[in-house]
Amino acid sequence: MSSSIERGQVYWVSLDPTQGSEISKTRPCVVLSANEINRRRNTVVIVPLTSTAESVHFPLLIGVPSAGAGSKARSEHIRNVDKTRLAKLIGQVSDSDLNEISRGVAKVLGLKF
Repeated sequence: MSSSIERGQVYWVSLDPTQGSEISKTRPCVVLSANEINRRRNTVVIVPLTSTAESVHFPLLIGVPSAGAGSKARSEHIRNVDKTRLAKLIGQVSDSDLNEISRGVAKVLGLKF
């Protein structure tokens, strides 16, 4: 995997194997970790996307229109993955969508944002 992975990019990511209620399969995920960390580490922090018909429910399910119609981020499924799990780069979310995802994750983790 290239060292040019950047915050806000969307990749197909293989999330299996999983256990219990963890989000599974290969799905689009937004890179959330900072660019400096992405350049220096073999892992990245991601937030999976879903196209579930379930309505947006901040902070757990956040609308991400820049990732495609009906796309939503599952902020409670934030995860650190090895870069080898990243397959194909498929896009980039907007700054405003990235900010909303960040706010959602901060809320899930009990951080002030």
